[in-house]
Amino acid sequence: MSKALGTAVGRTSRRRLLRLAGGGITMAALGAGLTGCEDELATGGEGSTPPRSASPEDGKAPEDGKAPAPLWTKSTSAQTYGDNDELVAVDGVVIASGDPLVAFDGASGEERWSLPDGAVPGAPLLLGDGTLYLESGQYDGSVAGYVPGSGKEAWRSRLGKEYRQPRPVAVDGEQVYVIAEILEADGSSHTNVIAALNSRTGKVAWKEQRDLGTQQNGVHAAVRDRYLVYTDFKNNLTVRDTATGKQVWTQKTTKTSYGPFVLHRDLVIVPQGQRLQAFALSDGSEKWSVRSEEFTAFREPSLVEDVLYIADSGRTLWAVEPGTGRKIWQSTALKDAGGQVPRQFVKAGGTLYGATDLDEQGGVHAFDAKAGGLRWTFNDRSGDHHAWLVATDGKRVFALHGKKLHALPA
Repeated sequence: MSKALGTAVGRTSRRRLLRLAGGGITMAALGAGLTGCEDELATGGEGSTPPRSASPEDGKAPEDGKAPAPLWTKSTSAQTYGDNDELVAVDGVVIASGDPLVAFDGASGEERWSLPDGAVPGAPLLLGDGTLYLESGQYDGSVAGYVPGSGKEAWRSRLGKEYRQPRPVAVDGEQVYVIAEILEADGSSHTNVIAALNSRTGKVAWKEQRDLGTQQNGVHAAVRDRYLVYTDFKNNLTVRDTATGKQVWTQKTTKTSYGPFVLHRDLVIVPQGQRLQAFALSDGSEKWSVRSEEFTAFREPSLVEDVLYIADSGRTLWAVEPGTGRKIWQSTALKDAGGQVPRQFVKAGGTLYGATDLDEQGGVHAFDAKAGGLRWTFNDRSGDHHAWLVATDGKRVFALHGKKLHALPA
């Protein structure tokens, strides 16, 4: 299984800090977020189930345009920093990054399993070949794989004592790709290594030292066929051969976002300010480019059922054909409604769901996937400063906000 979206690695992404600063959050509030301390939401305490309105048919809003009430709401141990891979729905459970790592039954909201020290809070939850791969929350230099439905350990690997805390960045059907600090004799580290671990045996397939000055944090990575692709805070877009680890090509990007990029067939698609660009995976040549309106910038893209969805800062929502850059549709419904720009998308049935950052007009937007019309917006009105995250199992849409996890009918 190839990852379709980039993944942020590190305790606190720079993109998340920039979003918080842009939203006018004080340093006191930021500190509270990083320690995972939030007030209980008005929706109720742990295990509360708010009164439910009639379930909308095929994801459509009730006649009054209001969002449906949650099927269930649970308090969680979530400690997230706004990256897409911190919430996953798989094998009948929904899991949010936190300590302990807890899996809730998607239908009932009941706890299915709990894993103390299972993952580093805020680290990505990587799914590949039916396994959930985690950076060990025990900080023992290991990477572990678990069966998502049961929480049972299925795989564990260590890169070596000369490396500190390998962090998974991407996974495919054969390998887990990690970045780790290279330890000096005095225990310090000035360089890092990228490596591939065999997902069956745990053995190191290859390892390559990255350039001096690169960082092990803030990396977004994805795999497509024989290519491992990643970006970093240094505005590098790099492609490596998954079989050998050798660099295929690298280039500087002008305004690479700190969020996910998209891989589609033989292309890597990266938002860079006013431009959305597609490069060939084989050699880095530009294949197409789309430009937003003046004084606007593209946000993070999502590839859902072979359609690329992306919003710009002018609150216009785009549906784009990823192979050509051709615009399928463009919607200003969000601008007309005064809503906030979504930065993550999932789809269930004929509805596209978009999760936003903090804002009274944000939350989870439900759009008509065929034309981009806004159906409704769900917001728990908690005032929590964390970004919203969404995931879906096709029957329900799971919305995480701070420590509250809501299940909405899809």
